[in-house]
Amino acid sequence: MSDGKSEVDISKLTFEQLKKIREYLKKLIENGGSDLHVKANGIIRARINGNIVPFSGSIFSHEDAMTLAKEILRGRYSEFTENKDIDLVYQFDENNRFRVNIFFQTDGPSFVFRVIPMKIPTIDQMNYPEVVRTLTKEGRGLVLVTGATGSGKSTTLAAMVNEINMTDKKHIITIEDPIEFVHKDKGCVINQRSVGQDTISFDRALRAALREDPDIILVGEMRDRETVELALHAADTGHLVFSTLHTIDAKETINRIIAIFPNDEQNRVRLSLAGVLKGVISQRLIPTVDDKRVAAMEILVKTPTIEKLILENRDYEIREAIEKGREHYKSQSFDQHILDIYNQGIITKEKAKDYATSASDLELRMSGLNSGKAADFINKSENNGKSETITQDDVFDLK
Repeated sequence: MSDGKSEVDISKLTFEQLKKIREYLKKLIENGGSDLHVKANGIIRARINGNIVPFSGSIFSHEDAMTLAKEILRGRYSEFTENKDIDLVYQFDENNRFRVNIFFQTDGPSFVFRVIPMKIPTIDQMNYPEVVRTLTKEGRGLVLVTGATGSGKSTTLAAMVNEINMTDKKHIITIEDPIEFVHKDKGCVINQRSVGQDTISFDRALRAALREDPDIILVGEMRDRETVELALHAADTGHLVFSTLHTIDAKETINRIIAIFPNDEQNRVRLSLAGVLKGVISQRLIPTVDDKRVAAMEILVKTPTIEKLILENRDYEIREAIEKGREHYKSQSFDQHILDIYNQGIITKEKAKDYATSASDLELRMSGLNSGKAADFINKSENNGKSETITQDDVFDLK
């Protein structure tokens, strides 16, 4: 509860600091950047093509930062001072929106403005592998999109929901924190709920969603055990569930979900996950030779082999199974896709090795040599003439 000291008298705000920051946001948009960093007692910086660069030469004072927080948050300022961080969406103009996280750090408030594209992308526009579209056709089960912060997970999910909206007639409920891409009803009815504004928590909204006649449920992030449990239950009871995790690849994703639970429950969860998991799309953004970024994707497609490996706790064999399934199931490991991108001349050899799961194995593939267990599939999966590669025209910068 607020003690009243954190309440803001809006009538006394001049919004001078917000006007100043809007100029930097405009500059960010014009330079094709993805994030603006505003830190109390620091200079303003931006992320352009993956790199943090200075945007101002002067210090943004602690007092100015506190004032900016009040100007942006207004009636929610007391919530910020109580919880010490807050998420919101800031509408810059009719063509540009930003996801904003404000948080306290040693020198005072810091702000991170993340660009949210207003136009919802399609799978074709993003040049995703066709298997991504295939996963949207699943009638039930769990599909996960994973990767580090800023790797484009929200963009991929938006494109997948957009695909369903354009081609099917379903009821879709999304639970997000905050809502980034705003979907309009096309073939589907789409209800989007923002945590903190439209619902108290992910797990509460997910529990309620099961009583709201959904066909598809999108959970912005599986953050805790209860949300994971409910998501698995929803997928097991006839719903298609999409969600995200901050994991680096498919194998770690499976391990993370199971590790959330106590030891005495892990066998039960492993059984449940093996049954409902339909796919895992993991993403990494790699700097290109022309100073942009390209998305490398590892895509796990659930097969009888994958299901058996999950059930038998043989997660260390999952990457090999993904690679072997490329020809028939259109799955692909990071290293297979990174090799494709490298062979197209989009990234350097050094960057390819930096972002590979196994730099040594990738280097052998680059030289045309096979190694270890890779020997029986590299020729088929890498040189069959049907690999789903990204061409130079496919280079894009995910926000």
